[in-house]
Formats: sequence, C-alpha cells, structure tokens
Amino acid sequence: MRRIEIFDTTLRDGEQSPGVALNSDEKLQIARQLAKLGVNVLEAGFPISSPGDFQGVRRIAQEVRTLSVAALARANAKDIECAWDAISVGESPRIHTFLATSPIHMLYKLQKSPEEVLELAIQAVRLAKLKVGDVEFSAEDASRSEVDFLAKVFSGVIKAGATVLNIPDTVGYATPEEYAAFLRAVMERTTGIEKVKVSVHCHNDLGLAVANSLAAVGVGVHQLECTVNGIGERAGNAALEELVMALHTRRDQYDVDTSIVTTEIARTSQLVSRLSGMVIQHNKAIVGKNAFAHESGIHQDGMLKDRSTYEIMLPSDIGIDAETIVLGKHSGRHAVHQRLTDLGLDLGESQFEEVFSQFKILADRKREVTTADLFSLVDLKTETEDQIRLDYMQVSSGTHLTPTATVGLLYNGQRLEDATCGDGPVDAAFKAIDKVLGTEGKLMHYSLQAIDGGEDAQGEVTVTVKFGDNMVGGRGVSTDIIEASVLGYLQAVNRAFDRGWIKIIEKNAS
Repeated sequence: MRRIEIFDTTLRDGEQSPGVALNSDEKLQIARQLAKLGVNVLEAGFPISSPGDFQGVRRIAQEVRTLSVAALARANAKDIECAWDAISVGESPRIHTFLATSPIHMLYKLQKSPEEVLELAIQAVRLAKLKVGDVEFSAEDASRSEVDFLAKVFSGVIKAGATVLNIPDTVGYATPEEYAAFLRAVMERTTGIEKVKVSVHCHNDLGLAVANSLAAVGVGVHQLECTVNGIGERAGNAALEELVMALHTRRDQYDVDTSIVTTEIARTSQLVSRLSGMVIQHNKAIVGKNAFAHESGIHQDGMLKDRSTYEIMLPSDIGIDAETIVLGKHSGRHAVHQRLTDLGLDLGESQFEEVFSQFKILADRKREVTTADLFSLVDLKTETEDQIRLDYMQVSSGTHLTPTATVGLLYNGQRLEDATCGDGPVDAAFKAIDKVLGTEGKLMHYSLQAIDGGEDAQGEVTVTVKFGDNMVGGRGVSTDIIEASVLGYLQAVNRAFDRGWIKIIEKNAS
C-alpha cells in the first residue's frame, strides 16, 4: 500500500489565522503532540517574520527530533539564511521556499516577468541546497498558473536541487476534477519529476480543500499539506483529521496509508483549539462535538442494535471514549432505557414508563437531557442503603500547593483511610477513594450545578464513572462542592459494588 506523507503546517499557516498568536511554549506543546500524532513533516513557522517566530522554530527544531522540521522562506537570500539558522539545530531539517508563478501574482504582486521569476526560483533553491539536503519549493498560486510555465519552473528547480515540489491551490479556486487534470498535466510536462516528491497544499475558500487534496491522491502525489482543525488563512486549509480519516476509512477507494496514529486525533484537535482560541464548530467533521452524536429516535434505535447502521467509523478510532447517544425530545424508549441501564438504574416496567413520561415532558423544555436530569427523574430511595459511606475527608489545595486529599470510609464495620495527590482537589479525592478501596475508576462525565441561589446554595454533582467495561452514575449534594463530588463518586462506587462489577480490597483500617 502506497504511503502518503502528512506535512502539518498548523504552526505556520494555521497560526496565520486572524486572532491567533501562539507563544514559544504553546508552539512547542503543539509540536510535541504533533510528533505523537505521527506527522512526517512539521512546518514550525516563518522565521524571518519576527524574532519570536525565529526562536519558536529553533526551539522546536532542537527539541522535537522524531520528525522533519521545516521552516518557510521567501525566494531570497535573507529569508533562506534566517530559515537555515533556525532549523540547523534539527535532526532532519527542511527549507521550504516559495515564489508566486500565476500571471496575476507576477503582474500585480511581484511586478516581475516570467523570466525573472524563473531565475529567482532557481537561485533560491540553489542557495537552500547549499544549506540543507531537503529543499521544498512551492509555486504560490500554482492552480492559477499556466501549465507550461509552471512545468518550466519546476524543471529548473529540480535541476537546482529541490527534493519536494508543492503545487498549491493557494486561494481555494480549483475544483476537484479541474485540479486533478491540472496536476496530471504539470507532472507530465516537468522534466525530472520522477526524482522528487510531489505535494499539494489546498485552501478552503470554496469548501473544497479536502476534496481537492483527495483528488490529488488519486493523481499520485506523495505529500498532503494540512492543518489541525483546518485552521489557517481566510477560510483555512485542508483539515488534517478529515484527510487522514477519509484515507483510513475509504482505503478501498484510495489504497493508500499514512503514519498518523489516529487515536491521537481528538487529543491533538482539542489542544490546538484550546491554545489557539479557535472554537471547533459542533458539526465539524471528525472532531466536532456532534460528529458522533445521535439524538433521533430512529438513529438511536439503529445504533443500539448495530453501530454500523449510522456510524462509518468509531469514536475510539480518533481517541474518543464517550457516550455518543444524546438524549433529547427526539429520543425513544430504547435509548432512554439503555442509558438508565448503563447508569446502573434498573427500573421495573411500570416505573420506567413513569420516568419516560416525565423524560418527554422535560425534553420538550431542554435541548439535551443530561445524566444529572436522569437521576432527578428516578426515585433513588428505592435503592439499597450504601455499604460504603464517607466518614471524613480533608483536602488541601492552593496556587503553590500540590492538591492532596485524605479520605476515611466506613465499610464492613471498620474505617478505611488513605491519602494521595491529584491534578486538583476533586481529582485527589477520587484517587484517594480508589486507593482506599483498591478500585480503579475512570471519570467519564462530571457535572456541577447549583440547586438554588445565594451564598449558601447547595451544589449538585453528577458523575459517570467507568469500572472496567461497565459504566455507572452517581449523584451527591452538599454546600461544599468537593464533598458533593466525593458523595457522587461514592454512590457510583456503591452501585458498581452492588452489581458485582468491582471488589473491595480492605486495607489501611483503623
């Protein structure tokens, strides 16, 4: 199976999105995650643009050494020297130089003749080649360039030492069929094309960036340039996650593979969104909040019978481990009953019908019925008394303190107690409970809401916890939100224990 290389330009073209300004630490954090994701080439920035960008590129090249780190440079000596200074400390550096080749860019922007552009391109690649073995040349606005002239430029830069040719659709003007035909024509007329890798870089001005990139795969290109979440200039770039999952899901169509670790996609997407400040739209393909969500009763019924009825890939494929069925006014009995069962709320037929009737009334007033809402609909007094109860808890946390929790529990006639640290006071308390009991719960959902107003309002915490392959819910109420959290977690533990999903390891008794 042919391997397609992924060239990620989130830290260069992506950062050029209006309003995005990443500092050196943030860029390094994203770069390290991109290395985990498995991208082949990471374009770390445009070093000549600012001292900060230079330092950011240099730091990434120095510290992220498991992939090729590229730096962008215009086709002039000053840019190329600066790019080389930034990436020369890297394990596998690449200089990426570019020059516009379309008639409109040459006339109005560069104000140079085609002959001058050809000579500048060759000189730039020749200079870059003196610095580094891996040189990529991009013909800016290639898709609006004349085929014969573009092939002439490419033939010249290949002779000068270019190892990668990029044929971008810079302004997102091309259509898939047109772009594929254009690529074929250019590749057929370029002397030495067999000696280099061919790359494409598509923008999304007409919403065709991914489609054009996939059309290029069909032509036989070797590299796709893209950004996480599709961020970038104007309407953005081809989205990495969409390209990768299209190639992964439709291998039967494209017969290619990538080195991307797909289970890192969701984590990478969320990191980029958080650090860039660019919120992911809910219906965004692959990584949007609703990408794997199902509310329609018909869809939910099909999903519960067999996921393949409405999902062409699994949430776990991209690293999501969450409930995908959203309960709302369109949900049917099957979905509600299944969710209640998943939460450990086993109801008789008559009791379920009463709860479902109340669910429908509530769903007409709310866009989504949450786990917390379900617990409020169910009469929890019918459950047996908790066998594991909270005796005391003590939590310490602060700006310069490591959050620590000590928890004492009553079980089987004795007090069990232990202490541990966590990422925050609630996390520390949950870990302390697990340490006391010898359990291992994974928090899947956490919800906090005030029951009433005022400074002394009670907080209601609802949690969903996974023990092994089983999920169970819990609810706690207190004026202290940490105590409410602990009570909710303990209720989930008790439910799992009652159903035989966990075993208690008695230790640290007093």
